[in-house]
Amino acid sequence: MKQLWAPWRIEYILGPKPDTCVFCLPAGPQEDEQRLVLYRGRHAFVIMNKFPYNNGHLMVCPYRHVMNIADLDTTETHEIMDLLQICATILKKHFNCEGINIGLNQGEAAGAGIREHMHFHLVPRWNGDSSFMAVFDEVRTMPEHLSRSYAALKPYFTNGALAGEPYSAGSSPHQEGCSPQRNS
Repeated sequence: MKQLWAPWRIEYILGPKPDTCVFCLPAGPQEDEQRLVLYRGRHAFVIMNKFPYNNGHLMVCPYRHVMNIADLDTTETHEIMDLLQICATILKKHFNCEGINIGLNQGEAAGAGIREHMHFHLVPRWNGDSSFMAVFDEVRTMPEHLSRSYAALKPYFTNGALAGEPYSAGSSPHQEGCSPQRNS
């Protein structure tokens, strides 16, 4: 039997499992860095995946706890699509990826790990990123730690810098429209 050491996983394995939905955010941004929240819009937010398929794996989620895309209202749908476009631009710019998988797994049968709160995935891809480890051993390698990816991506989502250049360090974060508008 082959072993691949992943000591960061023990925190997830042994740690307490949340009783609440991981995509239902608290009203304030105090936990955003810990939760890997990159941006809070009026109706939706951008968060990094804690168990990514590739570096830069982002998710766009509505604040409302809804399971089906048909349950979104027009304003939520438009903001989610806008954020998907912005995130795709940022991923291409920052990671220089050659492609991006963008999708929604609606329902457990479709592969949704958390089916109760819909969320869209953006996974940066590069030609040949399925290395020999993934092909032969069903293992993926992650070349950059999540905290480093978060620190690198966060400036793209602050002070109105969305899809533009990263905002310079030392400036205050963008606050307009950061209050979640939930209709639970």
